Amino acid sequence: MNMDIRPARLSDLDALARLDTVATHDARRAVQIRGWIEDRFCHVIEMDGDIAAYGVLHHHFFDSGFIEMLMVGEKFRRRRLGLKLVDHFQSICERPKLFTSTNRSNGAMQSLLKEAGFRESGHIDNLDVGDPEQVFFWPCER
Repeated sequence: MNMDIRPARLSDLDALARLDTVATHDARRAVQIRGWIEDRFCHVIEMDGDIAAYGVLHHHFFDSGFIEMLMVGEKFRRRRLGLKLVDHFQSICERPKLFTSTNRSNGAMQSLLKEAGFRESGHIDNLDVGDPEQVFFWPCER
């Protein structure tokens, strides 16, 4: 199976919206994805011509890197693609610190982040009722 990680293109927008679990029922997500692509924050994993996953890395979280989104298409899950995207973002982070976050209830993402060398760095209450956002940190060792 041929895999490529690359910056997203506007021509990928429809495929990204189809694999995104929020975009399938909230049109605002497709607008958000378009913005990420236009700002060159969005990267995709393409497998044999199909968009399998995407992620968003920006560098305006307290002047640090921040992985804002990581989404793997349902039929491509359990292939470690999320970890491959995180590894990619670790390799291209332009700042000395890289952060991300996930809901406390998202054990799969927390396990992925710990495997990638992230460590817990606090939490944010009141984003999702009853499910705090757990913040994770990885020191970019350059």
